[in-house]
Amino acid sequence: MALLGLYHYWAFAVLLMIGFYAVIAKLNLIKKLIGLSIFQSAVFLLYITMGKVDQGTAPIFQVDVAHQVFSNPLPQVLILTAIVVGISTMALGLGIVVRIKEEYGTIEESEIQEIDQQ
Repeated sequence: MALLGLYHYWAFAVLLMIGFYAVIAKLNLIKKLIGLSIFQSAVFLLYITMGKVDQGTAPIFQVDVAHQVFSNPLPQVLILTAIVVGISTMALGLGIVVRIKEEYGTIEESEIQEIDQQ
């Protein structure tokens, strides 16, 4: 029953494995980028859930601070930065895929390798 309380870790593990599978097993470059995005989202989920404190409040000091529990805002700040980097990475990856499609006429990894070997 204690394992059910850790559902966010299970969700993290499932999303991480789905993203990893897509990056490794799929031959379509767009599907690989989607897998990378799912992988990144799993890491975001992990960091955000680690920053949650039960009955924690925002770290704004008030008069009666002796009995308050504060949540750490650092994980959320780091995830905001990671989201921006993830979007930039996705945009760059899509730009590279467009260029590969123009050059090779396909976005399938196996077909690109065949063309390169000729």
